[in-house]
Amino acid sequence: MPEITILKRPREEAVITQRMFFKKTARGKVIKVLRERYLRDDISCGIDGCRACNTTAQTILSRSGDTTHKDFPTGHYILPDTNVFLAQMDLIESNYFTPPIIILQTVMEEVRHRSLPLYSRLKALTTTDERKVWVFYNEFRSETAIVREDDETPNDRNDRGIRKAAEWYNAHLTLAHPPIRGQPKLALPKVVLITDDFANRQKAEREKIPCISVRSYVDGMKNSDQLLDLLSATGSDEVEPTRAVAGRTALYADYLPMSTLVAGVKAGQLHQGHFNANQFNYLEGTVPVPAFTKPVLLMGRENMNRAVQGDVVVVEVFDEREWKAPTDEVIDQEATLKNDDAEDSEEEGDDLMVHEHESKALRAEHAKKAPTEKQPTGRVVGIIKRNWRAYVCHIDSTSLTSSNATSLGLQTVFATPVSRLLPRIRLRTRQAPSLIGNKILVTIDRWEITSRYPEGHFVRTLGKAESKEAEQESLLLEFEVPYRPFGKAILDCLPPEGEQWVVPPKSAAIPEWRDRADLRDLIICSIDPPGCQDIDDALHARRLTNGNIEAGVHIADVSHFVHPETAMDNEAAARGSTVYLVDKRIDMLPALLGTNLCSLRPHVERLAFSVIWEMTVDAEIVDVRFTKSVIASKAAFEYGEAQLRKDDPIRLLNSLAQKLKAKRMAAGALNLASPEVKIHLDSSESSDPVDVEQKALHETNSLVEEFMLLANTSVARKTQESFPQTSVLRRHLPPPPTNFEKLQDILQKRKGLKLDVSSSGALADSLDKCLDPKEPAFNTLVRIMATRCMLSAEYFSSGSVSRDTFGHYGLASPIYTHFTSPIRRYADILVHRQLAAAIGYTPLHPSLHSKMHVERIMEVVNRRHRMAQMAGRASVEFYVGLALKGRNEREKEVTEDAFVIRTFRNGLGVFVSKLGLEGLVMFKRDTQFDAENYTISVPSSDVGRPDVTISVFDKVTVRIEVEKDKNTQRGRVKMTLVNPVDSRAL
Repeated sequence: MPEITILKRPREEAVITQRMFFKKTARGKVIKVLRERYLRDDISCGIDGCRACNTTAQTILSRSGDTTHKDFPTGHYILPDTNVFLAQMDLIESNYFTPPIIILQTVMEEVRHRSLPLYSRLKALTTTDERKVWVFYNEFRSETAIVREDDETPNDRNDRGIRKAAEWYNAHLTLAHPPIRGQPKLALPKVVLITDDFANRQKAEREKIPCISVRSYVDGMKNSDQLLDLLSATGSDEVEPTRAVAGRTALYADYLPMSTLVAGVKAGQLHQGHFNANQFNYLEGTVPVPAFTKPVLLMGRENMNRAVQGDVVVVEVFDEREWKAPTDEVIDQEATLKNDDAEDSEEEGDDLMVHEHESKALRAEHAKKAPTEKQPTGRVVGIIKRNWRAYVCHIDSTSLTSSNATSLGLQTVFATPVSRLLPRIRLRTRQAPSLIGNKILVTIDRWEITSRYPEGHFVRTLGKAESKEAEQESLLLEFEVPYRPFGKAILDCLPPEGEQWVVPPKSAAIPEWRDRADLRDLIICSIDPPGCQDIDDALHARRLTNGNIEAGVHIADVSHFVHPETAMDNEAAARGSTVYLVDKRIDMLPALLGTNLCSLRPHVERLAFSVIWEMTVDAEIVDVRFTKSVIASKAAFEYGEAQLRKDDPIRLLNSLAQKLKAKRMAAGALNLASPEVKIHLDSSESSDPVDVEQKALHETNSLVEEFMLLANTSVARKTQESFPQTSVLRRHLPPPPTNFEKLQDILQKRKGLKLDVSSSGALADSLDKCLDPKEPAFNTLVRIMATRCMLSAEYFSSGSVSRDTFGHYGLASPIYTHFTSPIRRYADILVHRQLAAAIGYTPLHPSLHSKMHVERIMEVVNRRHRMAQMAGRASVEFYVGLALKGRNEREKEVTEDAFVIRTFRNGLGVFVSKLGLEGLVMFKRDTQFDAENYTISVPSSDVGRPDVTISVFDKVTVRIEVEKDKNTQRGRVKMTLVNPVDSRAL
């Protein structure tokens, strides 16, 4: 028997190895936490051939480091501090930035504490095969572990720990490169501390630690020209402010301290919410807050106080006597500020001129506004959380001081974001001439109180504007869609058999068949859109001997392949949803699962999760059961094809679906509408659009929808009953009545129609009565406008909200979830796991017992779901633009019928239903605007004729062109009126 020796740690070591702190629980109880830290001396330095470290340990860093830097010719490794990763991640990630990097455990933990998105990028950097990155666990190595001293701040303690590790590394290199007898002593490589903290550099220099600032380090690199533009202004104490910022008087008020903001919100004196910019007027924004039914209106630059779309802000609401109504004028940022100079835009004369121009633009006749139109008005007094990220932009060519393509001089230029919701960004770059006509990525670094614009830095070029490749990538980046290829760790989670995987022969001893129902003999079919490859669902129906009908929904059993807390599960959770663009799909799961092993393709045995009902012929549910199953679909129909079938299963399903829908509608479900169009591509291999048309809806669309809704509702009841605290559900809150006030007023004044929004049933009934005998499309238009007054549906954890808010307003259902699309929605995978546990098939993973964990996932999934929808719509809009451009080239003039959906003092908002496209028709000449009655009177095209009055809901004819902006080289749709008046003369 081997001898076991127990070594007791000396008491004096406890100060280093133990960490004690106090923690406050959610219920307010204070507890003492004692954590043990085990120190070791065998943690590898990561340098190849190091004789002092364990020779069996993995090494990544080369023996001599990088020898290309002019300041470190004998070789070096860089050891950045935390702020370098927080401020300069774009530089670190660049393919041109290639020195070997040592990342300390201290730095990793501090980045994680400060910014989870940056921590995710940092973790991805440590796993890439293309870069030499080593993570050193300095907190667990005995020579580098430190303890916080008395009166030392956490930041100072971390800085000291980073210097200690850098000092140890340089001493350790003498052991990694021992002298060889008889040979001259070699110059050793250095471990260089990279920091922009001047005080930290001074301390490092006193301790004889090689150190350098980020800018100085980049200046000494051989490819510094490509890298200097990537430097963030916030990270460096050596970056000169532009003349527009230096020495200027403040344009904005300073933000209140965070403690004051938090206390003010808690006391109800201040209000917190997300800032939403106005797409029609860059000088207005709103912040929805719980205290008011209408959002807080922010008017003018000073009151928006440097807030950017999506920022979490704190606002102060003015006295009610100062409340105002939104302006009725389109104020375009590019047109208003077209003469601004990027370098000198804050000069006194320009400042006064622009201020006067903007003030004039905001001087709406508020006194004429009805009191009911006024809403809470205020100003931003602080920022809780910035939403800054990389934005897709174009360089404004008029802001260049030199257009010489070979010029490498540093220029300050304007980058104009693609999104109309964002301000122009001031950018310092040496590549300005070569960036003209390209789409580029720009990150905001700071927004000083003395600058009219935020300052940022160039990240990378996406490609030529209007090229499909650049447009597609920019669209994915703009809506933060993860589109990187699936990594090796994720692909390793797939079945090793790959495409050869099949459902094994039936046997009780085989895990796949455990507790599964064998439904292979049932006549099961799927009904999907044309070209669908990721078939999530299939259906069946058959008559029972007792006269009732058995109907079943069978959903791909994705959770059989995607297990909790694996690399594939983590990636699916991060992606949240498959994103469908016009000509491509960004999958949530690897294609082997999504389009093959999980897809319920015909004539192939597949694993499924089935919901099976026994119903009466009147669609009354007698019984429901849930089971894992094995199915073999007999056919895969497209909607149009299924519509023509008269087989008994489809006829039965359709009969039940009609009755289920009638019951939903009777219960108050809404039949809303959204503009959906179909893009016709040149061929299956080509992505060139040739035409656009409205999507045709078949009866079978409704058939599938009804059974998916029924399955989702049935599953929601089951999982909530089993897991009342953590069940993954989906709800749609009733919209505040104030959301409909404007639509109600327009319908009453323009059509004499009433819209009752007292309940979903009342709204459904009144929408049915919104008819215009002369215009059949009017009802659809009203439904589209009503849809925009709604709140968005959202996922939530059942234990996080009160039971009376579970309901789905649009579906008139007291409880609802998503179960039917696990191939393309991560929420559905979680619901599958919960349902499997509810029926006793598998135990529920511990993470789904944690309310906090489920809430955190729901937050990510909700955001990804919204972004996926927005990306899909933007893709359709881009391809509609391409199709229109092609029509412009083929036809002399493209004209379409449109409805007026909004009137402005200087234009009209119109909706072209055939193209699902909204646009602005602008008037440069003076018009007579009647805000009260939603009309605008414009001069007639015919001399001597009276003015033409146009109002909301009027049908007009518009001319549609795609023109290229001469400054940004961005193509944009331009609309002008043809009838009842030609607006080109206006």
